Amino acid sequence: MIIPALDLLGGKIVRLKQGDYSRTTYFDADPVKKILDAANQGAQLIHIVDLEGARDPMKRQRALIAQLVRSSPLPIETGGGIRSDFDIENLLSLGVARVVVGSAAVSSPELVRGWLRRFGAEHFVLALDVNLKDGLPFVATHGWMKDSGITLDSVLKGFLPYGIKHILVTDISRDGMMQGANCELYGHLSKRYPSLDIIASGGISSLDDIRAVAKAGATSAVAGRALLEGRFSVEEAVACWPNA
Repeated sequence: MIIPALDLLGGKIVRLKQGDYSRTTYFDADPVKKILDAANQGAQLIHIVDLEGARDPMKRQRALIAQLVRSSPLPIETGGGIRSDFDIENLLSLGVARVVVGSAAVSSPELVRGWLRRFGAEHFVLALDVNLKDGLPFVATHGWMKDSGITLDSVLKGFLPYGIKHILVTDISRDGMMQGANCELYGHLSKRYPSLDIIASGGISSLDDIRAVAKAGATSAVAGRALLEGRFSVEEAVACWPNA
């Protein structure tokens, strides 16, 4: 399915290029209105990135997220700087459907496995951002600033026995660049992990890009900047996804 994404910084919708806060573009749009428009056009889920929380978990935009959950007819998944049991409990108590966990999955895997057991794997998305080196995807952490030295396959194998279902994989080199997604990467993942919900993220700029990631084997695709810039509508994206 198509998952519209909103990145929020200071309560505003923004987009970063390759995770760089110094390369921020602000969009004059209301988050609630964007969510309602997406719902009316056939979206089934909304992806929210709390960039304040990603930079400093103590500054998580909880009030805004609570407002969005109350206003949205669609389930919301959100993350950014998820580090503690409190972060999970708080977001789930606000009504968030899925908590998106990134760096902690690599830096504190036992902690995250405990969350999967305690809260249920269905309430989590592993967001794994990768850099390719000699064709192998290595996971980056801490807002893409650190290279973990661990391959994507190694991370996934560590969580499969704990029931993880949803993974959101971003090729950092493609994110925010509007140059197409890494279909080869998603094709590899779909063949190697057929049981996983593989969510493609990064570089989607056209309806052809959406068709390509679906053909490659991704089960969902996140669309952010392209929707905000009006390159295509949610309705058009949903219509071109297989079995829409």
